[in-house]
Amino acid sequence: MKNIITIQHTQSVHHTNGMIGSQTDWELTALGIKQAHRIGQRLKDELKDNQYIIYSSDLKRCKQGAEIVSSYLDSTIVYDDRLREVNLGSACGESVDWFREHKLCDDLTCDSKMLPDAESRREAWHRLNPFYEMIEKNEQENIIIYSHGGLLAIWNIMHLGLQPEDLNRITMHGKSGGVSFMRIKNNHHSIDRMSDMYYVML
Repeated sequence: MKNIITIQHTQSVHHTNGMIGSQTDWELTALGIKQAHRIGQRLKDELKDNQYIIYSSDLKRCKQGAEIVSSYLDSTIVYDDRLREVNLGSACGESVDWFREHKLCDDLTCDSKMLPDAESRREAWHRLNPFYEMIEKNEQENIIIYSHGGLLAIWNIMHLGLQPEDLNRITMHGKSGGVSFMRIKNNHHSIDRMSDMYYVML
């Protein structure tokens, strides 16, 4: 059986300054750092002596959080750029207001590209899928995935055995700091808890 925990990164600077997150390399805020410590503390209490490996996006806000959680769990961290947030192209480094003024369309389908150089969710799916298959097939039993809201929304649909087109009708987006618990057993995929905010309560 595989136990998979996903963690959506805690409060980042872009949550507070009106700027686009995406693949802009923002750091955590002071609150976000406290929240990451709380996640680490509570997971340590809950997971006891079970050893987990952490796979993390290589963007700063995830690296910081993964390193904090790892310090409580004594886990190895593997950074992987396939876990980066959905890429909004030229909106990276711009404000949310700029993005609203310049976007071509809303993100209504898996093929929507809100800017000419942005990544569609289908493209992000194909970026993530080889990583997911690697996790699914390797021998590691206890895994933590530390990533971003948009990317983990795709992960959730993928984990349930659905297809990119299902993103057109299903949304499974968590909250900043949310912790989800999933299992794979005998090819049965389950989500036991989704975006549990208990872990960041201060």
